[in-house]
Amino acid sequence: MTSVAQLFRDGGSLMWVNLAVLMFALATVSERTFVLFFRLRINERAFLAAVEKLVMAGNFDRAIKLCSSHEGAAVPRVVRSALVSARMGAAAVTSSIDETMSEVQPQVTKRAGILWGIANLATLIGLVGTVYGLIQAFAAVGMAAPDQKSQLLTEGIAHAMANTFFGLAIAVTCVFFHMTMSILVRNVLDGLEHSAIRIENILAKRRLATGGRETGAAAPGPATT
Repeated sequence: MTSVAQLFRDGGSLMWVNLAVLMFALATVSERTFVLFFRLRINERAFLAAVEKLVMAGNFDRAIKLCSSHEGAAVPRVVRSALVSARMGAAAVTSSIDETMSEVQPQVTKRAGILWGIANLATLIGLVGTVYGLIQAFAAVGMAAPDQKSQLLTEGIAHAMANTFFGLAIAVTCVFFHMTMSILVRNVLDGLEHSAIRIENILAKRRLATGGRETGAAAPGPATT
């Protein structure tokens, strides 16, 4: 059975281009996975429950500090913006949430479609290698001695098929991770939208409970990005 190393050697110099494309794709997947899984995400249910408890107790300052303690996560940034604007009324809360969402969402969707582009690029590079290998094979056969034609044709076809294999393999890998990343992005965005609605409802509930007398922290600190 032909090994991957042998296929790589059969593919010629274009295999290094394929390898570079693969490394770039894997680096993109690693970076996006880290950001979407660890940097931007948080246990939203537990976090919002803690925020609601503090807000209903009138402890807005501690709620804001709780949000600030999760620097970098997406949901706390949105919730914090709502808490900071709470004393200015419901319209200000909605406006502040919308503004923060417009800042956070591009960080979530960043490079969301690049893997699809890499998949297409890998397929085309593989196709170029395939065509180049066939051209080399038939050109060599046309000029070679009769006893060498079979070997040269075999080498040329091996070159072509190796490039086809690696190009398609990289493309399939990229498409798979593109679908996976798309699901992660959608989950983070859904969590943001749910949290935005939830904090608005929490603040409305607090205003209703206090007859509108207490609507936010007395002196919130600067926003944390």
